[in-house]
Amino acid sequence: MAAAIEEAVAPVAPLPERAAVHWRAPMDARRLRRRGRLWTLTTAAHVVPFLVAGVVLFLVQPLAVAVSLASFAHAWVIPMLYAARGANVLRPRPRAAATAAAPDPDPDPDAQRIALGLLGDLVGHDARDRYARTGLLVEPGALGTWVLGQAGAVLLTSRGRRATCFCVRVDDSRLPPADRTAHLLLALRADEVGFATVANMAFSGARWRIRRRLPRAMRPALEAAAALDRVYHRPA
Repeated sequence: MAAAIEEAVAPVAPLPERAAVHWRAPMDARRLRRRGRLWTLTTAAHVVPFLVAGVVLFLVQPLAVAVSLASFAHAWVIPMLYAARGANVLRPRPRAAATAAAPDPDPDPDAQRIALGLLGDLVGHDARDRYARTGLLVEPGALGTWVLGQAGAVLLTSRGRRATCFCVRVDDSRLPPADRTAHLLLALRADEVGFATVANMAFSGARWRIRRRLPRAMRPALEAAAALDRVYHRPA
């Protein structure tokens, strides 16, 4: 199993998209950990002032309890909105219209079935069946364990406890959903570092925050990725 994972994550060629973001330093475990801590500190910087303000207002003027509760509500909502933004990278996206007058036709079921078959050749039957149930692929990598959707990816680290969400998508929205996911999978396998470098971070925090905001049908894929990351422990 370990040998298969090493073979799966072996780089093939750097992604050409890296040239468009040449100013970004290549992503590695240390940089990923640092960005996660920075995200946590930024969230705390938004939340703590509301908590402090709520407590101070109540101590100074107990009759202002309504204002204090409003401040506490802001402190509760901010992390929830961040987590919802992260979970959105895995949610299926509507297909963009070709033009305002002539929208794209609905996805062809036959094209999606063929795409699923090709996806099965890439990941195996068990992973394909999980994708058919959840719409998500689980892929082990050098940086952690990835969960891939149609328009984004979540990287699980710290034995599956931390989730880092990335916005990344295939430009051609006419492709069947399975084809879009397969494109992301191939890009990840070709250059994991480049994949994480090019993608824009949308959230970094506890996995349970993401899980709560995913549709129930998608959650088994996230749990399977966490279990895989616990088996192949990574210190990040």
